[in-house]
Amino acid sequence: MTRHLDTEVIVFGAGAAGLTLALDLARRHVDFVLVDKAPEPFPGSRGKGIQPRTQEVFEDLGVIDRIVASGGTYPLERVHTADGSLDRVAVATADPTPAEPYRIPLLVPQFLTEQRLCERLAELGHAPRRGHELVGFDQDAGGVSARIASPDGELTVRAAYLVGADGGSSTVRKALGIGFPGKTLGVRAVVADVLVDGVPDDAWHRWGQGSPDQVSLCPLRGTDMFQLQAPVPFDTDVDLSAAGLTALLRARTGRADVGVRAVSWASAFSMNARLADTYRRGRVLLTGDAAHCHPPTGGQGLNTSVQDAYNLGWKLAAVLRGAPEALLSTYEQERRPIAESVLGLSERLLEAARSRPTSRGREVSQLDLGYPDSPLSVTGPRDGGGVRGGDRAPDAPVTGAGGLPTRLFTLFRGTHWTLFGLDVPRGSAPEPRAGLHIHLVGAGGDLRDGAGHVRDAYGLSSGQWVLVRPDGYVAAVVDASGLGTVASCLDAAGVRAARPGAATAAATPVGAA
Repeated sequence: MTRHLDTEVIVFGAGAAGLTLALDLARRHVDFVLVDKAPEPFPGSRGKGIQPRTQEVFEDLGVIDRIVASGGTYPLERVHTADGSLDRVAVATADPTPAEPYRIPLLVPQFLTEQRLCERLAELGHAPRRGHELVGFDQDAGGVSARIASPDGELTVRAAYLVGADGGSSTVRKALGIGFPGKTLGVRAVVADVLVDGVPDDAWHRWGQGSPDQVSLCPLRGTDMFQLQAPVPFDTDVDLSAAGLTALLRARTGRADVGVRAVSWASAFSMNARLADTYRRGRVLLTGDAAHCHPPTGGQGLNTSVQDAYNLGWKLAAVLRGAPEALLSTYEQERRPIAESVLGLSERLLEAARSRPTSRGREVSQLDLGYPDSPLSVTGPRDGGGVRGGDRAPDAPVTGAGGLPTRLFTLFRGTHWTLFGLDVPRGSAPEPRAGLHIHLVGAGGDLRDGAGHVRDAYGLSSGQWVLVRPDGYVAAVVDASGLGTVASCLDAAGVRAARPGAATAAATPVGAA
């Protein structure tokens, strides 16, 4: 017997991207179903690097401290050679600043990251429906009808939108006939989560660096396992058992005292770099690995996927609550160029790693990525190094008028837009709108910038206003004469001024799925 369900959004794929999207929709009171073909959560460590910009996203979603506690920072690299071993920094780090509170990449096995996201989703009253396979869908002008095979029989779901977050071999992308051009990068590798005897967990051990017979063991923070990585030939079968990986490890290290005691998860795969021809067809969208496929170098794949979903969530919610449909088009306009540039970075790092040890710098942090060419960004000259439309909105410590310390990131946290003015006259703020928080920074305002961190981080002059999007990017920096532009930005995003006696759509919550 076929069961029927009506909802607003279907999310297919409960990996990092799908879970991030589900979290954002849940906190916006959007009705959705999150389904995944696999009967159990993904068990591997594959995407283990959490970059600083993604840490900022996780703070906004309310999970950053749990994720930090689940892993740790990257260890030193210990390069083993015939002449001995050499310890060196694996990942370049920098001390936090008021504007950039997260500047150290984290090492957290992917399965633990996804577990923390699932726990947060449960707090919001939702859970993935596992063992649910998308067998087909149709769309029309009003929505999407999906046919799902579940453990309890066939389920038909009707929704306004369907999002494919189902990985590099995406069923959704293939059903849409969207091309996935790119290339195989000439590298086949084994990645496995293993219990190992004979090596300490104080370093990321590397042998044969730059040769076809290289192998590495990286301790997985938050577990007692190592991640084993090794390139392997294309034309051979790989034994992924404990005995097979022990033989590989001993052959490449030249050490008989090193052995694999158990294998938790293992995969042999060919590295690819691919980018979907489009991220959207009608009412069906792609996000994460369904839209782009990266080599693992630089720890960019999972991070780019999480930030895709973070970009898409607020736009889907806004359109469902009455914002212009054009807002949804900015998802691909903003995120596809980011994926294209990140793919180039990952390939460059892979090529460098083939020949020599490489240290990763600021370029992998994703803090400098932005949307200056977006239709949502009001750009102007970058006077004195200040921020402009499309830039990441910096953090800054401030003090509330009541005397308690806080941060801009704390004020940004949530589903709203934020508008703040520096040293603006009292009474000059625009009219309130549902979905907009307004702050005055300076004497007579609700916030104090005693140390000048806001002024410095944003490069502001007295009398200027900054409009910050729900995903933490600057939409506009204007003076008082530009507040009409701010109003237009908000109107375009569906954040409209309330009419007397009428409730706005943005202020009306929808029941949770």
